Amino acid sequence: QVRLVESGGGLVQPGGSLRLSCAASGTIFSILAMAWYRQAPGKQRELVARISNDDTTNYADSVKGRFTISRDNAKNTVYLQMLSLKPEDTAVYYCTMKIVRMVGVRVTDYWGQGTQVTVSS
Repeated sequence: QVRLVESGGGLVQPGGSLRLSCAASGTIFSILAMAWYRQAPGKQRELVARISNDDTTNYADSVKGRFTISRDNAKNTVYLQMLSLKPEDTAVYYCTMKIVRMVGVRVTDYWGQGTQVTVSS
C-alpha cells in the first residue's frame, strides 16, 4: 500500500509563514505529479499548487507570489512554503500524488489525511 502523511500545519498570525510537508511511503515505482489542495469550511476543495515530474509548477491566482511548491524525489516528498499568510488561507490542506506502484500498474491518485492551517490574530 501507499500512504501519504502531511505535517507542518498550525496556527499562525496574519503575515506569518508555514511550511507544509507530505511524505509518501510504501511500494512506489515512480511519482508523477504532486499537488496541494485546500478546503475551507463551507467551500469546495480547491487546487492550491501543483508540480509535475519535470518540475513545472502551477499556482492558484490567490497564492501566486506567496506560496512555493517543491519536491524532493529522493524522499518522495512534496513541500508547500507559505509566506505572507492571510486569514482567507485558513483551511485544511491536503496533498495528493499520482503514483505508479510497480511497472505495468496504472497511475493511481493518493491523498493525505489533511493538515489544518489557521491564520488568525
